[in-house]
Amino acid sequence: MPSLFENPHAGNFILTEAAGRLSYDNITIAKGAGVLQPGTVLGKKDDGTYVPRVKAAADASKTACAILNGRVDATDAAAPAVAVTGLAEVYASGLIWQEGDDQPSGLAELRSLFIKAR
Repeated sequence: MPSLFENPHAGNFILTEAAGRLSYDNITIAKGAGVLQPGTVLGKKDDGTYVPRVKAAADASKTACAILNGRVDATDAAAPAVAVTGLAEVYASGLIWQEGDDQPSGLAELRSLFIKAR
């Protein structure tokens, strides 16, 4: 019998959040970022768009500042999205990091925004 793989669901990484929409913001994922899954840790580029966080980046996107809430395809064009940007507890196991990223520093950066990984 073949194995089945299920992609993460929107918000599957959230343990608790602030009342209402206080934990969320509307953002724009940068063109060329590709297909991103819920739970992807994001950094904010100097132009205000978001990309997957990579500690070795040369711009401000090297700092973790948000977690993508739902699947987004920004392969050919910038795409609107919703992200957790503060006041939340998340499952650390539900976060998606880029290859070779420094997770301990990323978790500390998220913690400074009151996003606590458990």
